[in-house]
Amino acid sequence: MTEQEPPKLLLVDDEPGLREAVEAYLEDEGFIVEVASNAQQGWELMQQETPMLVITDIMMPEVNGYQFLEQLRSDPRFKSLPVIFLTAKGMTADRIKGYETGCDAYLSKPFDPDELVAIVKNLLSRRETSHEGDSEDHSELSAISQQIAEIKTLLGQQGQSKTTPSPIKIDLTPREQSILNLVAEGLMNKEIARRLDTSVRNVEKYVSRLFSKTGTNSRTELVRFALQHGLTE
Repeated sequence: MTEQEPPKLLLVDDEPGLREAVEAYLEDEGFIVEVASNAQQGWELMQQETPMLVITDIMMPEVNGYQFLEQLRSDPRFKSLPVIFLTAKGMTADRIKGYETGCDAYLSKPFDPDELVAIVKNLLSRRETSHEGDSEDHSELSAISQQIAEIKTLLGQQGQSKTTPSPIKIDLTPREQSILNLVAEGLMNKEIARRLDTSVRNVEKYVSRLFSKTGTNSRTELVRFALQHGLTE
């Protein structure tokens, strides 16, 4: 088993002394650090290889940190990339502007390097957890989609794809019907919430109602029941 490569970070700061000190400290902590003296150079480095996290100053010539972050967030490749602001601009209004622009953390100079390392590790850990969750969701979605396809095939082979509705009438609200249709497509709660512009918790509530109304206990059981009784569009 190969050893995992250390996380690669990008540090953008126009102060040579601070840039070198932060680079050395982060490398001592086991990170690989690319450095840039301005936003343009930082952007060019990111075209060659995407770092796992960006640390940038705000007060820089030509393109400042706020503008650099806006440029990153406008690019789909870097929209969710963790970004830390290191800056002498420590007023509350500056912090608010930083967070509104899309930074993940804000450290005012002078700062404790140990705090910077803790923030970096925390953001990288959260990013890794998020990616693992997306991977798990994708795997579960694929499994459910496959099961649904098998159910539809089986019902089609049995000539039941257009069976008459169940004699037990099930009254579904328009929202319940919409969610049932999307469940039958194989979508997970997160995708359904995104499609219907609502919260995941709301979707979970409606899926639970559908389980209750149909007497089923899982998504595949729900889809099988819905297809057998003509409940989906």
